[in-house]
Amino acid sequence: MQSITYFIYLFIALITFSIVYSKKPVDETHCEVCIKTVTTFAETLADDEKTSPEKIEKAFKTFCKKVKVDTKEHRLCYYIGALETSATYAIGDLSKPLAWGIPIEKICRERLAKSNPQICDLKFEKQIDVNSVDLNKLKVKDLKKILSDWGETADFIEKSEFIKRINEVKDKYAKPADSTKKDL
Repeated sequence: MQSITYFIYLFIALITFSIVYSKKPVDETHCEVCIKTVTTFAETLADDEKTSPEKIEKAFKTFCKKVKVDTKEHRLCYYIGALETSATYAIGDLSKPLAWGIPIEKICRERLAKSNPQICDLKFEKQIDVNSVDLNKLKVKDLKKILSDWGETADFIEKSEFIKRINEVKDKYAKPADSTKKDL
């Protein structure tokens, strides 16, 4: 009888430890576009709008109309259903929990991701600091992106031509390395 009791306690302890250690740490970049956009939106809400799901839906649709087209935020608005061209309508999954006071991270990572997993696939593009990176180690794709972000046209073939052009116009677009560092 003691061995059966011992076995049951051991089994319960094993299950408990496996559940506790199976939780994955939260990745800060997971759902970053959703969290940032919804946080920005929530900060624009008036006090009387924060508790009404209908007012939140209306305000979010207005917010999404002001978002620039072809941005990650615009794509998020499309996925949630806040645009007239949206194929789905999951705005209730945002407005109701937001009105109830549920944290934005939980709304994005759990509720909205459940209704449309593409919401958490949106990621912001990383910005390249031209002053601190070795341009010779970057890919041509990244060099092209730097020039296109600056609005410079580049019809080059060789990597060295891209690097030469970036170095020519770097002073016009990138902040000098000295001004980005603060004196301690």
